Amino acid sequence: MTYRLPPLSSLRAFEAAARHLSFKDAAAELAVTPTAISHQIRGLEEYLDLSLFHRLTRALELTSEGRAMLPKVREGLECFAAAIENTRQHAGGGRLVVTSPPAFAARWLMRHLPDFTAAHPEVRLHMATSLDAIDASDGAHISGLATVDLRDDETETFIRYGRGQYDGCRVDRLFAPVYTAVCSPSLLRGMRPLNAPADLRRHNLLHNESVTDLHDRPNWGQWLQVAGVTGIDAEAGTRISDPGLVLSAAIDGLGVALASKPLIEAEVAAGRLVIPFDIVIRRLQAYYLVVPEAVADRPVVSTFRDWLLSEAAKVRQE
Repeated sequence: MTYRLPPLSSLRAFEAAARHLSFKDAAAELAVTPTAISHQIRGLEEYLDLSLFHRLTRALELTSEGRAMLPKVREGLECFAAAIENTRQHAGGGRLVVTSPPAFAARWLMRHLPDFTAAHPEVRLHMATSLDAIDASDGAHISGLATVDLRDDETETFIRYGRGQYDGCRVDRLFAPVYTAVCSPSLLRGMRPLNAPADLRRHNLLHNESVTDLHDRPNWGQWLQVAGVTGIDAEAGTRISDPGLVLSAAIDGLGVALASKPLIEAEVAAGRLVIPFDIVIRRLQAYYLVVPEAVADRPVVSTFRDWLLSEAAKVRQE
């Protein structure tokens, strides 16, 4: 079948102008000038040999023909957009937004991503971080679920640190970190060496307060109890609300921190941090890949999910 259609740009201009009833607002939406919108619509009217708008002194109104035409034009543009998105998704491409806790992104995920991007250049990956990705409790709410648009080119996924209870989402457990004491090599070999856990009484304790729930937060009291050490004030020291700054403070020799072992592999390998004692504590929380059910079956999600679970499995095997 041969379709006799006006230029798509003129139909987009008509739909935007009819929705806003303003050439100026339509131009702003489509990133062109109001004059360009006016020319596009004038060309469409000449093609149809009828008027679509009443151009009043300070207003714009649709003619009866324009009102009749608008719903079908809008439906057609939506079909075009859905067809393009469907093709992109079946090809495994598209824009994938991954929001995760800052320390997880900086200390683990970003180190592994080069392999993913090299293998899947068709995926337009956008990384975002938020402390809100660290659960305050067992809450199941993730912002954005109610606004998922199946026609949207953007697919949003989340990596959460919590207990895995997220309503309306497909959830995969990645790994549960174990926490250990870390410090700079200079601190370990300094004037007050750390030969035994009890030597911590002579050092500044760094506290990571990014986990807001006190019951869920790894803390020095738990670690000292496992180490069998008494007589040290587990609440003393420096408190920092950003986990990345906690590790930076430890690297700079400000004190001794509790850190997740999977997140400090690079720093330990490079000699920026050392683990003075083979003592760890565990928590109920873990890292989870969380995807709204509405987009969970998109190929771009499956591609990222398969890769991420494979990388996470290597952590669990260590």
